[in-house]
Amino acid sequence: MVVGGGFAGIGLTIRLHQAGIRDFLIAERSADIGGTWRDNDYPGCTCDIPSTLYSFSFAPNPAWTWSFASRDEILSYLHECVRRWQLADRISLNTEVLSAKWDDDARRWQVETSRGPVTATFLVAATGPFDQPAVPALPGLDEFTGTAFHSARWEHGHDLTARRVAVIGTGASSVQIVPAVAELAKSVQVYQRTPAWVMPKKTRPAGALRRGLFRAVPATQRMLRAFQYWTRELPALAVGGNRVLLAMLEGQGRAHLRAQVPDPELRRRLTPDFRIFCKRVLLSDDFYPALTRPHVELVDNPIARVTADGIVTADGTSRQADTIIFATGFTVTDPPITHRLYGRGGGSLAETWRAQGRAAYLGTCVSGFPNLFLFTGPHAGTSHTSLLVMIEAQAGYITDALRTAVAGAVEVIEVRPRVQHRFMAAAGDAVGRTVSVTGGCTSYYLDADGHNTTLWPGASWRFRRRARRFDAESYHLVRQGTEPRFVEMERK
Repeated sequence: MVVGGGFAGIGLTIRLHQAGIRDFLIAERSADIGGTWRDNDYPGCTCDIPSTLYSFSFAPNPAWTWSFASRDEILSYLHECVRRWQLADRISLNTEVLSAKWDDDARRWQVETSRGPVTATFLVAATGPFDQPAVPALPGLDEFTGTAFHSARWEHGHDLTARRVAVIGTGASSVQIVPAVAELAKSVQVYQRTPAWVMPKKTRPAGALRRGLFRAVPATQRMLRAFQYWTRELPALAVGGNRVLLAMLEGQGRAHLRAQVPDPELRRRLTPDFRIFCKRVLLSDDFYPALTRPHVELVDNPIARVTADGIVTADGTSRQADTIIFATGFTVTDPPITHRLYGRGGGSLAETWRAQGRAAYLGTCVSGFPNLFLFTGPHAGTSHTSLLVMIEAQAGYITDALRTAVAGAVEVIEVRPRVQHRFMAAAGDAVGRTVSVTGGCTSYYLDADGHNTTLWPGASWRFRRRARRFDAESYHLVRQGTEPRFVEMERK
C-alpha cells in the first residue's frame, strides 16, 4: 500500500508496474493526485528546477512549454503519467490513512483509512516533506478580523484587488507570490525574518521547434537532461564548503541584487549574512523588482503581535492589513504521517524519533518498523538539485526490495539496527561539515534537536549509487513458503 499520490507515489507505482508487480494500491486523501503541486495553487506558482530535470527520467515530457514549468503544467504531467501506465484503477481517492499499526503475529500492517480497513504486507509513506503547512503562533492572530491563510491553502474566493496585504515570509513561495500579489493589491507588506540568497531564474518559453525536436529525436532531450543534471551537481561542491565556488556563487547573487535593487539601504536589508546554501537558494527574476515598487514595503522588524486590523512589529509600528498570507513553509522534519505509523513496540514513528532522534537507513527504512518504506526520510533530501533525482533513486531501491520479496517469498524486511546507526552516524558527521550546518543560519533543514537530518551530505550521484540495488545483507529477512500478498482492502 502506498500512501500519497504525488511524485513519489506515482513514480514508485510506475516502477512497480514496470517490474511486473501489480498488486498495489495508492491511498490519496484528496479528490485528486498531485501532492504538493495539487495543494500549492497560489498565483505565480512555478517550479524552480528546469522542466526537463523536474520529471521522471523514464517518462520524459517533450511538450514542456516553459524552461521552468508552471504548477498547472506539472499537474498535467502527473495526470499523463497515470493515464500512460493505466494507474487510475489502482488509486483510491478521498482515502485518508488515519493510522497504520504493525501486527507482528500476522506480519502485516493493519491500516485504518477513512474508507475502511486495509491489510497490507508492505507500506510506503510517500506523503513528502511539503505536506503540512507551518503557521507561526503569532499573538493576537485569533483576533484578526480580516482574511488569513497559508500559501498552500490559497483562498481563491478572496479577491486581493485593492486590498492591504501582508505577506509573512520571504522563502521559495513568497518570491513567487509577492510579484503576483503586487499586481493586484493596494499595498503589500513583506515581513522578512532573514534575507535569502536569490539567484537569476532566466525563465524562457520552450518554442515549437524545440518541442518538435524532442519528439522527433528523443535523445536530444535526454542529452539536455544529462547536461542540466551534471551542471547542478557542481554546487554540491559549494555545499561541501569549496571556498572558491562559494565565493563565485555569492558574487553572482550579490550582482543580481545590485542589478535589480538600486536603493543601497534596501539592498543592505536584502543582503544575507550567511553563506549561500546554508538555507534554500531561491530563483527569481521579479521578486527584487517587486520590492522596489512604491506600494510594496519590506518589513524586517520582528512581528510582536497581530491586531484586529493589522500587524504590530517589535519597534511599536502598527501597519494596517485586511489580508494576511503565510508563506512560511512546511513542517519538513515533523511530517504528519509519522504520527500515524505505529511500529513493533506500539509507539509511533514520531514518538520514536522524538525519543531517539530522527533516523532511517538511506532515508528509506527504519529499524523497529518492519515492511515500512519512506520517501525523503532522514538524509534523503537535497539542497542543490532536483528532489526528483532522490525520489527516483528511492523508488528504484524500494522496487528492488519488493522484487526480492516476491522472488524469495520474503514476508518481513527490516533494516538491522547497527546498519541504520552506522548510516546515520556517517551521514550526520558528513553533513555537519557542510555549509547547511556551518554557514551561520537556521533553516528548515534542522530538526527539533537542531541537527540537520534532512539533507544527503554530498552529490546526488553518490546517493543514487548507494541506492542502485537493494542490499539484502543490511536487513533482517523473514521468508515464508508462499508468495506474499501485498494488499487486501475492504471497501465501504
